[in-house]
Amino acid sequence: LLHVYGSARKLEEELDGWLREAGLAKRRDVRAIIAPHAGYMHAGSYAAYAFGNIDPDSISRVFLLSPSHRYYTPRCALTKATVYSTPIGDLLVDREVTEELNSTGKFEYMELSVDEAEHGFEMLLPYLSKIFQGHTVKLVPVLIGSLDSENETTYGQLLATYVDDPSNFFVVSTDFCHWGSKYKYTYYEEGHGAIHKSIEALDRIGMEIIEAVDPSAFTQYMQEYKNTICGRHPISVFLHMLKHCSLKLKVNFIRYDQSSQCIGMEDSSVSYACAVAKVDPSREEEHNE
Repeated sequence: LLHVYGSARKLEEELDGWLREAGLAKRRDVRAIIAPHAGYMHAGSYAAYAFGNIDPDSISRVFLLSPSHRYYTPRCALTKATVYSTPIGDLLVDREVTEELNSTGKFEYMELSVDEAEHGFEMLLPYLSKIFQGHTVKLVPVLIGSLDSENETTYGQLLATYVDDPSNFFVVSTDFCHWGSKYKYTYYEEGHGAIHKSIEALDRIGMEIIEAVDPSAFTQYMQEYKNTICGRHPISVFLHMLKHCSLKLKVNFIRYDQSSQCIGMEDSSVSYACAVAKVDPSREEEHNE
């Protein structure tokens, strides 16, 4: 990021500006977000609509769930690092929880080269550094591999136990539809009008399923439409987490945008969506009855 911004101060000013522009109040009842990880020139301002909700006062640990863009594994992987450095501050890795997860026998460790190359982590770390400035927080980065539906359930159940701890926070790193011939995906329903409208309709079907916290419906949606959501596996794991934890969370998408509006078949775009998962008081009462 420094080679783009030239200085840490410039990057921090950019983040400050985006967070100010989003104008969101920090909410203690927000326990997880879904945020885009595309380059800041494309999605940096949109990501503020996810990160701007975080109240750092009540959080001591952040689980960062990223898809694996370049490294194939049928499992989930953990970091060997003890600290993640960003231009605006370092973030300590929670070695205790990382080793606790590893002791289940379900995880592998990433090579440092895999870790450093994963932009699903990299692009979100400065935002976390900014939000948690002056606060003590530790990271648990989890690289979500190409999981089958059985493993999505397994990892979701395993991580669900951490959701019930109010000092834990979860960040799901994903962009939505990658549309165009360069992405080998040109699904288009003419009934929606312009191509970009068709893309939005397709994304919103998936977003509604995520809001309904329905992992099996999300799997069916991906099988039917094959939408190029890079974080489909982290999303599935997250949905299983919400299904299996005791705490009841309500998911709401609060921002949706596209990098450009596709008109012709030669165009391309990437979609960005931000969501928050908040404690649902009505569901909590229902659970306690």
